[in-house]
Amino acid sequence: MLVAGLVWMGVDMASAQTIDARALYQQHCAACHGEQRTGAMGPALLPESLERLRPAEALKVIQQGRPATQMPGFAQQLNAEEINALAAHIRTPVLPTPRWTEDDIRASRSFHAAPANEPAKPVWSADPMNLFVVVEGGDHHVSLLDGDRFEVITRFASRFALHGGPKFTPDGRYVFFGSRDGWITKYDLWRLRVVAEVRAGLNMRNVAVSGDGKWVMAANYLPHSVVLFDADLNLQKTYAAATLDGKTTSRVSAVYDATPRNSFVVALKDIAELWEISYNPKAEPIYDGLVHDYKMGESIAKPGFLGVRRTPLEEPLDDFFFDQSYRHVLGATRPKTGDGAATAQVVNLDARRKIADLPIAGMPHLGSGITFAWNGSTVLASPNLKGGAIDVIDMKTWKPVATIPTPGPGFFMRSHENTRYAWTDSMMSPTAKDTMTLIDKTTLQPVATVKEPGKTLAHIEFTKDGKYALASVWEMDGALIVYDAATFKEVKRLPMSKPVGKYNVWNKITRSEGTSH
Repeated sequence: MLVAGLVWMGVDMASAQTIDARALYQQHCAACHGEQRTGAMGPALLPESLERLRPAEALKVIQQGRPATQMPGFAQQLNAEEINALAAHIRTPVLPTPRWTEDDIRASRSFHAAPANEPAKPVWSADPMNLFVVVEGGDHHVSLLDGDRFEVITRFASRFALHGGPKFTPDGRYVFFGSRDGWITKYDLWRLRVVAEVRAGLNMRNVAVSGDGKWVMAANYLPHSVVLFDADLNLQKTYAAATLDGKTTSRVSAVYDATPRNSFVVALKDIAELWEISYNPKAEPIYDGLVHDYKMGESIAKPGFLGVRRTPLEEPLDDFFFDQSYRHVLGATRPKTGDGAATAQVVNLDARRKIADLPIAGMPHLGSGITFAWNGSTVLASPNLKGGAIDVIDMKTWKPVATIPTPGPGFFMRSHENTRYAWTDSMMSPTAKDTMTLIDKTTLQPVATVKEPGKTLAHIEFTKDGKYALASVWEMDGALIVYDAATFKEVKRLPMSKPVGKYNVWNKITRSEGTSH
């Protein structure tokens, strides 16, 4: 099969017989993508996960790497035939096919009970609502930061390649981390220890925690599933990510909690559906398919509690976020080809249908979008992975109201209800990755920049009161920089190992309008 793939890609038979693609993979790729190509820090490299990636694009990534990621280029280490062999190898099935069953999930779980009569209070002295959890990707650690003194309370090792952002329980005591290779870790921020761990899948996108703190849900690329746990990571239910007839399955793009709706919302990457799974025991029953009048009992209903309520879409969603009412999902779909166009849409969760297209150019990163009040309305602003500008959309009319220039494409945008400014990076730009642009939310104009010359400056998060903004220097010998949010002056700098993200407890559990949820 490998030789056939090489011939198809234009490599001659003589070269094919002398190249051991499996050995090349183990030497250069396995550390990031897993021994069985099931993913770790890097994504899974399996035929089902590469269906939308053209062969020429795969070659380009292997040759040149992928900007703003840890994927390096191998053009200087491998010759053309070796690169072609690797590109063909990752499109061949892994045999036997990797599986991860409910028995595997249960067997992977570990739980560490608290000592008897232990006091339920923090072992440190700080405001528990103004803590920051800082994920350091350089050496796979997490730092817990006091957001008043800007001092590290503790630092502990994490699972390899955390992804999707940590999620907190509503009291702020526990935090859940999800790793690329499927591990969920529950950590006690008050007592500074791991409570429980479980492996939900082989390649996981993210986790979500219910607004009442009782449920945890994981979104998997491999296997194609959504997995539900209780708060102590006991398996409760597995949902096959599939069409209603079960004939087509999908990777799961993301799952987020919609607290005001008492539900999880799930996006599927390969199926044009959006799911809502209610954890309200009194949820309305679910009627799949066409029903003339469900009140007359013309269709057999499924239970609404923990059931899948499907919304059909025109395009699958790669990622999404909610408006402040949580009635609307705003999602983006990446282009199917390298030179194609991304699309963005608004889905009404009550009407269960798309109600508008979002007129955003480039490739909007809506998972990091923000909303804020402007001129008597509420507007959406989103970073853009391809364009050097930010489109601002009126959320009443879903029409553009401004295009704000930035030095280059960015990944993260953040603000806070107590600050006049929104901060956005340009970390996807080879020339402006060191620049953070500050935008006046009243005038919708850029007013200032902060820079870290020659470094990657990204991912802003604010303190509980919005007075300080914390940015990451995304380098192995990186740092956390604390800025005064009013004057934009540096206040303090803490050395850290590639701090890829930081998350304020209060902003997250109160669903601040300036941060992702």
